[in-house]
Amino acid sequence: MQQPKLVSPSPFSETGFRDLVSGALSPMQPQFDPDSETPSDYDLTPELIPTLARTPLAPAAVLVPIVTHDNALTILLTQRTAHLKRHAGQIAFPGGRIETTDKDPVAAALRESQEEIGLDPSFVEPLGYLDVYRTQTGFRIYPVVALVSPGFKLTLDPREVDEAFEVPLAFLMDVANHQTASRQWLGAERRFHAMPFEQRYIWGVTAGILKNMHRRLFAE
Repeated sequence: MQQPKLVSPSPFSETGFRDLVSGALSPMQPQFDPDSETPSDYDLTPELIPTLARTPLAPAAVLVPIVTHDNALTILLTQRTAHLKRHAGQIAFPGGRIETTDKDPVAAALRESQEEIGLDPSFVEPLGYLDVYRTQTGFRIYPVVALVSPGFKLTLDPREVDEAFEVPLAFLMDVANHQTASRQWLGAERRFHAMPFEQRYIWGVTAGILKNMHRRLFAE
């Protein structure tokens, strides 16, 4: 008697995503070597890598929050306020500098998410780390992928965040929605990843981390 063919759950369901990331994410904080290849703001313009700061990069952590809705998974993102010194008005993950009081990047990402948008850590289940991401503004970012249970209520810090919103994970992980854009920076053309969604323009560090997530988890 022929056995029924097993159908794998969609990677955009909670069960399927758990299966997908099992063994694919770093369970421990990744080691950072400034001389090794790691995702950065210069993925598409490697000729500009020498302009990256050679001084020690400040450690930071962001939460990559995957909200586990019944019908589909989404990623929770923020719109930064327009008056900030760095990345003003841009789309970002909740996160920030790692403080000496933080046990590790996971603790920093959870703390910053609670401070910035009021996300209660009791709704968050960290799953592991993506690759460290270097920025041209002098940070090394540890992205922490986590599942977030629905039912949370957010309270935004108006000094840092204008809005919080969700984008379908399937949209962001579809290479058809990935673009390459460019602009002049320090007299040279700098190319970068972008993932426009409706009226939102996701680019820069956020798009770079999402692109790394696509490579780690979804690229064939």
